[in-house]
Amino acid sequence: MSEGIKDKVAIIGMGCTRFGERWDAGPSKLMVEAFTEAIEDAGIEKKDIKAGWFGTCYEEVSVGKSAIPLAVTLKLPFAPATRVENFCATGSEALRGACYAVASGAYDICLALGVEKLKDTGYGGLPQSDTQVGTTLRFAFPNYTPPGMFAMMGTRYFAQYGLSPQEGKRVLAHISVKSHHNGAMNPKAHLRRETTIDEVVNAPIIAWPLGLFDCCGVSDGSAAAIVCRADIAKKYRPDPVYVKSLQIAASSGEEMMCTDWDFTHVESTLHAAARAYKEAGIKNPRKEISMMEVHDCFSITELTIYEDLGISPRGKAKDDIEAGFFDLSGAIPCQPDGGLKCFGHPIGASGLRMMYEMYKQLQGKAGPRQIKDPKVGLTHNMGGIPPLNVVSICIVGH
Repeated sequence: MSEGIKDKVAIIGMGCTRFGERWDAGPSKLMVEAFTEAIEDAGIEKKDIKAGWFGTCYEEVSVGKSAIPLAVTLKLPFAPATRVENFCATGSEALRGACYAVASGAYDICLALGVEKLKDTGYGGLPQSDTQVGTTLRFAFPNYTPPGMFAMMGTRYFAQYGLSPQEGKRVLAHISVKSHHNGAMNPKAHLRRETTIDEVVNAPIIAWPLGLFDCCGVSDGSAAAIVCRADIAKKYRPDPVYVKSLQIAASSGEEMMCTDWDFTHVESTLHAAARAYKEAGIKNPRKEISMMEVHDCFSITELTIYEDLGISPRGKAKDDIEAGFFDLSGAIPCQPDGGLKCFGHPIGASGLRMMYEMYKQLQGKAGPRQIKDPKVGLTHNMGGIPPLNVVSICIVGH
């Protein structure tokens, strides 16, 4: 019978570049920045890394969709290397590969690294995917855009739970204002200016109800993690962070095929969360989770995630948002580093960037945005659109 991954793997080192329009650096330089910080943080040498997982989505980084750039750029000494991609959940997929390899007993120490140079693609938003799923989406929704699909989630949510357009816009604005406040304190964040609810509400519309400040940016950046067997973690540092759960769920496609899906939630998140809580031994996430980093590609996504994770009651996230429950000083701070909204979204790096913040917070090293005495952190990383997606959830703690 499977035992799960709880407390079998520890994170002993992490690194993350500054995200943004990194015209000063190509993908190789970004990878070296993140890796150098991670390996120095872990206090190990390259020869100690027994295998690596490399997450990236677009061809400006990868050579024939291989892991060769990881080995060549970092000069890893002929260690096994694997390239992974899972839409916007790619960074979490790299971490999952490294953690599962260690948990299996195959290796003592592994590397997970994600990178993306999206600004070099020339797109103002996320590039179209050339994968089979990307082709399927274009066939099923020939005129779809990510803002358009998530905007439909917003209008449907407002209608189902009785929010007027004005009420809906203002509650979404609170989410963005909160993230901008946190991101302004983060020297590695892409966007570091605070904003107001009125400014967010009155910003130019991208796809109603989503305005400019309801949408995350497109960024360059890299992040890395070094993981090892839990029983040897304190050999390398006194404050390792232990993996309590790491679960992933991919849409079966039934959301698009069935009329009983309501477009106000993400089915994959429900399944991944249920399995993650069971693996981590979490009975009441609203009471037991200390902080979160979630996939806030759009403000409405973050709102529905609160409910899909079982933190807010269904249809009641508005009350928690307006009460400051998810603010930095609230009961469960969400996006303490600014989230995708302000830290940025280099696709292959985002999942690892989320974990970087949880790691620093648990060690008490997050500077002016430090949360008081956190015990358990959760990351939620999603790739795709509301009716067709992949979701990764990782829970870590002391």
